[in-house]
Amino acid sequence: MKHLAWLGAAWWLGFPLAAEAACPKGSPTVFACLSGQGKRIQVCDAGRTLDYSFGRPGSPPEITLRVPRRDAATFQWAGVGRYLSYTVELPNGNTLYRVFWGADRLTEAHAVEAGVHVEVNQRLVATVRCVGERHIVQNIEGIDLKPAD
Repeated sequence: MKHLAWLGAAWWLGFPLAAEAACPKGSPTVFACLSGQGKRIQVCDAGRTLDYSFGRPGSPPEITLRVPRRDAATFQWAGVGRYLSYTVELPNGNTLYRVFWGADRLTEAHAVEAGVHVEVNQRLVATVRCVGERHIVQNIEGIDLKPAD
């Protein structure tokens, strides 16, 4: 009952609940957030695959991908330098979706940047950034994938 009361209060206050993880049961959320245009960026770990989706919550996704785990890659911060940085790379033909999360560890605010870079033929064609850093779900750190090139 407390959970339902909290959900009602969050809705009433305008908190973006839609960024919360909506991965299928048994598929942990690797990453989820809302963009400034109100679209959800989400990566779910389905075991043998990583599932990417992009689109408005409550509507069919505009983009869905099911990428075999062996084809996905990650960049993990090495523990050195000012910026913590983590990515998951999801290829789809000549297109690469690079979901990213990073933070400036030396500033007092520890500003977070997160979202997805889209590359076609190794050229950046779009970047969609997350908003509402408190509502970003980030479990990229430590994910068991091959290292990105």
